[in-house]
Amino acid sequence: MAKTPVLTPQAEDFPRWYQDIVNKAELADNGPVRGTMVIRPYGYGLWERMQQDMDARIKETGTQNAYFPLLIPQSYLHKEAEHVEGFAPELAVVTHGGGKELEEPAVVRPTSEMIINEYFAKWVQSYRDLPLLINQWANVVRWELRPRLFLRTTEFLWQEGHTAHATYEEARDFAARIHRHVYADFMQDVLAMDVVLGRKTAKERFAGAINTLTLEGMMGDGKALQLGTSHELGQNFARAFHTQYLSKEGKQELVWQTSWGSTTRMIGALVMMHGDDNGLRIPPRLAPTQVVVLAIKGDDAVLAKVHEIGGALKAAGIRVHVDDRTDTPFGRRAVDWELKGVPVRVEIGPRDLENGTAMLARRIPGGKEPVAIEALAALLPTVLEEDQALLLKQARERRESRTADVTTVDEAVEAATSGGWARIPWATLGEAGEAALAEHSVSVRCLVTEDGAVPDADDAAGNVAVVARAY
Repeated sequence: MAKTPVLTPQAEDFPRWYQDIVNKAELADNGPVRGTMVIRPYGYGLWERMQQDMDARIKETGTQNAYFPLLIPQSYLHKEAEHVEGFAPELAVVTHGGGKELEEPAVVRPTSEMIINEYFAKWVQSYRDLPLLINQWANVVRWELRPRLFLRTTEFLWQEGHTAHATYEEARDFAARIHRHVYADFMQDVLAMDVVLGRKTAKERFAGAINTLTLEGMMGDGKALQLGTSHELGQNFARAFHTQYLSKEGKQELVWQTSWGSTTRMIGALVMMHGDDNGLRIPPRLAPTQVVVLAIKGDDAVLAKVHEIGGALKAAGIRVHVDDRTDTPFGRRAVDWELKGVPVRVEIGPRDLENGTAMLARRIPGGKEPVAIEALAALLPTVLEEDQALLLKQARERRESRTADVTTVDEAVEAATSGGWARIPWATLGEAGEAALAEHSVSVRCLVTEDGAVPDADDAAGNVAVVARAY
């Protein structure tokens, strides 16, 4: 009789497969309030690694971390009409505190443009105060009607950057720098994620922005997922909050601003872009544990050797964990590490010890082979880099093979509703075509140039719309 699979197969039910992994790989659990989540230690370990790497990249731009309050006076949100209109359906509002009704309700932050601009207006007085580059790591609340762990939750973790500049050009270039050299480089180089960089249409851009730059990834089922955004805010918020500076010429000028963010949604993307029917596949550069060394049996010599190997690998700069829980069956432990997507398992038993070898199991390409124990420390860094590159290659090949170039709205809908993406000239599609796509739950994920670069304008000649169904 065939064994019952640990996970629902992707091809059978992709959403159920996703939920199975989140649960069985111990990434997260549902919180007590609908739409909230508890991030478990293994899932939070992934977020910590993401946070550390991205934080370093953000700081390289000259941006500094700060922290702003969770509660925002409701009146702040009404200062920029388009912004408040965009977030109104998602707001959580506190009306009582300390046993009394509040004189002014407070909004639980859905994003921090409003409260940060209140303080930017105080801190910026002169051109000498610019550029002002601030980032915060925080939580936000947006009331979700159809929550899904990591992808859409009422509360989630993120970083949000906010900057003020003297000129439009400086703000534009900074938003583009974050888009490419922080987000795209991180997602491609560390998460091994294939992402398409593009420009949002007017319909899809951030409420209150004059331009939104996005990174879109194709998941295993062919749907798109927005992985990060960088916005040019123009002078909309500066005008609303009177954020101005005295120029070198002695004139009062409004600042130009950006905001940009990425979230714990990246963990969900990691599952859906790289996972397979055996569980997660964690990119080695991200993995909190790159190699797990497993003792097959509780033999004293075996236990001594796995700890010796663990020490040698750690000394070689590898993030390693020694699994000596021999009171738990080896097969169960091996399946558990496979579910969790640890890139490499080094398995040692009495027979291996006699032969001076270890069994090397590679999670990303699959397969096992015996390797001389003394060769492990020199071999594994190369193996990990090979597997990192393979994940990115596989993700890119999936997107390229499942993206169709089309010339009509009907063809775009057909491609997007049959598990893929479509590319269609924006001049052909236009706003009317975008509205027609929406009737089939298909959206324009971004605009790109004919050669795949980021366009300079919504209506630039040769713009191509990348369309898909999306999470």
